[in-house]
Amino acid sequence: MNPATRRAPLLIEIGTEELPPKALDSLAAAFASGVAEGLARNGVAFDADSVRSYCSPRRLAVLIANVSSEQPDQAIERRGPAISAGLDADGNPTRALSGFAASCGVEVAALERLETDKGAWFVHRAVQRGQPTAALLPAIVEQALKALPIPKPMRWGDHAYTFARPVHWLVMLHGADVIAASLFGLNSGRQSRGHRFHHAGPVHVADADSWLVALRNARVLADPAERRQRIVDEVARVAAETGGTPRLSADLLDEIANLTEWPVAIACAFDREFLEVPQEALVMTMESNQKFVPVFDAAGRLSEHFIGIANIDSKDPAEIRKGYERVIRPRFADAKFFYDEDRKQGLASFQDSLKSVTYQQSLGSVWDKSVRVAELARIIANRVGADAALATRAAALSKCDLMSRMVGEFPELQGIMGRYYAGQGEPPESAEVAEALDEFYRPRQAGDAIASTPIGRVLAVAERLDTLTGIFAVGMKPSGNKDPFALRRAALGLARTLIEAGLDLDLKAHLAEALAALPETALAAGLGKAKDGQPHKLDAGQRRAELAAELYEFIVDRLRGYYAERGIAGEVFEAVRALSPGSLLDFDRRLHAVVQFSTLPEAQSLAAANKRIGNILRQAGDSGHGALDPSLLESDAERELVHAVEQAEASGAPLIAAGDYVGLLGTLAALRDPVDHYFENVMVMADDERVRRNRLSLLARIRSMFLRVADVSMLPVSGAAS
Repeated sequence: MNPATRRAPLLIEIGTEELPPKALDSLAAAFASGVAEGLARNGVAFDADSVRSYCSPRRLAVLIANVSSEQPDQAIERRGPAISAGLDADGNPTRALSGFAASCGVEVAALERLETDKGAWFVHRAVQRGQPTAALLPAIVEQALKALPIPKPMRWGDHAYTFARPVHWLVMLHGADVIAASLFGLNSGRQSRGHRFHHAGPVHVADADSWLVALRNARVLADPAERRQRIVDEVARVAAETGGTPRLSADLLDEIANLTEWPVAIACAFDREFLEVPQEALVMTMESNQKFVPVFDAAGRLSEHFIGIANIDSKDPAEIRKGYERVIRPRFADAKFFYDEDRKQGLASFQDSLKSVTYQQSLGSVWDKSVRVAELARIIANRVGADAALATRAAALSKCDLMSRMVGEFPELQGIMGRYYAGQGEPPESAEVAEALDEFYRPRQAGDAIASTPIGRVLAVAERLDTLTGIFAVGMKPSGNKDPFALRRAALGLARTLIEAGLDLDLKAHLAEALAALPETALAAGLGKAKDGQPHKLDAGQRRAELAAELYEFIVDRLRGYYAERGIAGEVFEAVRALSPGSLLDFDRRLHAVVQFSTLPEAQSLAAANKRIGNILRQAGDSGHGALDPSLLESDAERELVHAVEQAEASGAPLIAAGDYVGLLGTLAALRDPVDHYFENVMVMADDERVRRNRLSLLARIRSMFLRVADVSMLPVSGAAS
């Protein structure tokens, strides 16, 4: 390495017009990653743990500590012709050898020889001096910028440059030295820019280490973590003045942080009359539309106070407050108008209008879907002991709020407004119906809880059954990353509701019932057309059976990740899946029983034995279901195993009847020693056909007992146990 090589921090800052806030964090992270990867790819040494991405609405930056000023020298070895091909009979260089030496820029005499087990070769060895980092960086940065995930790059001015937003300045410093580069028609330098209003002129950056401080002095917090903490502190300060409790979600905090460079909280308030509107509508307007922080009272109710985050430390914050209050008033006034008008009409009055809204061309209207869901809800409610009349009523009303003025303006409130409107217009005894109209959407997203009320759970299952069967039937199932109807989420929500609510329902049977309710036009639509352009001939019964099997597997597939998050191994999951239990609650019980079984000391040996038994039965091509003949037992090991099997069968019968899979597997664990003893002393595939069939029958009985729970042969077996 060159003695002049030094280490210093590297700063790269791309200054732009305001970047999209929701993409800012990912752009900054990708930019930092791209620069670091470029340095590593070129062999430039740096402190990998020190790579830091920075961003604000008007900049992307990366700061990396201890970056070397140049690449290390590289030893080069280039192999030329073999000795036999490089020298003629008199030992003089051939044209091949002379040409190789010339291409290396040396005389033939300067070449060395390389001896290998495959022969001897001429080689050229040299040391290539490492390039300066300053010479490499322009290309590294340009490549990192090109790789950024920018879906719609912009072009500005009269040139061909494109980026997420127009670029206005470029800072590239290695320590205190400017790295010369030209990007987007700009020459790099040490002049950054501060806050748009607080610091109009350029910001002189003496060196990379002083960049953050220089920007902070210019009222820019370039560190997003520092900016977020300031917002949290500011919100807490202002909320204390109102006496309320602010709700600052992580998503809202991220968005506000990416909209401001010097955040300052402003206490605001709206007219109390707007509190008559459901608070979800007001909160959604504040958070989603205006990026304001709502404030709640001690009882958890929304108060008239809210907090705005300005991007300026104003000399007259009262004017900013007035602006925030002025901009929110018309939104709240609209919400109040919609709410008042909807209440005059009542929720049930929207039912007829559902007939004019197409759900899907082959599946009919939203009204048709509601009718199907209502019938499924009635069936499911009767099977789980819920009130079928309330479940049917909830299903009939479940889509009505989609036609309301409020949901038309605020689509995110579907379900929530149904709960409010039903609670006001339905009889008092149907409070559970009103709750179900909101709950059946749960879980709305990952991490959400399932519906908490019986009717809500029934409706959640019925709704998802109809959605899944209908969309699969018309041939619009998910493909790759495309899932426009969110069927994967619907399938997981259905499975979670069945399992976590303890609903012991036969999923296969309910899929068949949901498919039976679909019109044959939907079943035919999914088949498309044959090669001759004519519609496929529809066998409705076969089509429904195929779809039911496909949907069952699709739903169970979602559970693999669900259980993996809970630490359950894939082999355990597949051991239960192999039996394809109709009830997912039963699936869950079996799964946890196998988890407990796998911790027993006998588990490894019995898993190996089941694997061996399965292989023997498969190779024999005989299920061995014939009756066991005691007279054909030839050894003590056989008689011992038969006795142990009979005892396990007798003890296991009541456990099977009770669905006690943990107890059953615990009982079967006692078979380990007699099974091991049997395989050590008995040749299953005896020459005598009667003896062989008798032994296969015994093994089949053992296998059958374990298959009452799961295929334990699929459990991992260590080398010692197998």
